[in-house]
Amino acid sequence: MNGPRLTIGVLHPGEMGAALGARLRDAGHDVLWAGERRSAATAERAAAAGLRDAGSPARLAEASDIVMSVCPPHAALAVARDVAGHGGLFVDANAVSPPTVAGIRAVIDGAGGRFVDGGIVGPPPERAGTTRLFLSGPEAEAVAAAFDGTVVETPVLGRDPGRASALKMAYAAWTKGTAALLLAIRATARAEGVEDALLAEWARSQPDATGRSEAAADAAARKGWRWIAEMEEIAATFAAAGQPDGFHRAAADVYRSQ
Repeated sequence: MNGPRLTIGVLHPGEMGAALGARLRDAGHDVLWAGERRSAATAERAAAAGLRDAGSPARLAEASDIVMSVCPPHAALAVARDVAGHGGLFVDANAVSPPTVAGIRAVIDGAGGRFVDGGIVGPPPERAGTTRLFLSGPEAEAVAAAFDGTVVETPVLGRDPGRASALKMAYAAWTKGTAALLLAIRATARAEGVEDALLAEWARSQPDATGRSEAAADAAARKGWRWIAEMEEIAATFAAAGQPDGFHRAAADVYRSQ
């Protein structure tokens, strides 16, 4: 381990949060989670990752140098409110828009905390070269340093909170937005009785489209519920940038129907 040993709290360890926690443990840190009112599945993930149960979010925050929020985007503001006022750094690493980041930052700053914006691109980190935690904010470098020596890359995008989330929104606007479009295209072709003909034409002229649409359907069946709010956050990002937001509001409706 290159830097100091830190106590880092992860709220709440789903697949991504548990994997990030495991990588932080690889770096020699003491990693906490809050088991109060959490599911048995979450407890199993936390135990498998070697995370230590602090009990409540408040106790986790009190004990932590850094608190990382890794949760579905619709819960990001509530998670911040649960721990506002603790003395360490709060990292919002959720798929939220820059306007939502501003609201979360206001909660943390208003309670005397210190805020860092984060945006995750890639799968739960298990090997090198797959996962980036983009960071922005005055103390982003301190958060990046906590991952030194791990497989998690931590690009810092400057001192302005919101940039990391803007990058995440722009990236997911393509990956998950186009997946929703493919789902809607196939559903439309199916309803019109031309799905087989479409797949045959794709095989000739768009050879990757069928595989991408099937991967989109599989991913949406497993975790599309998480992407409804993410598409709405992307729409808010587009609107704040003066761009049309209808693309991703429609994508939210597609995932809502899965």
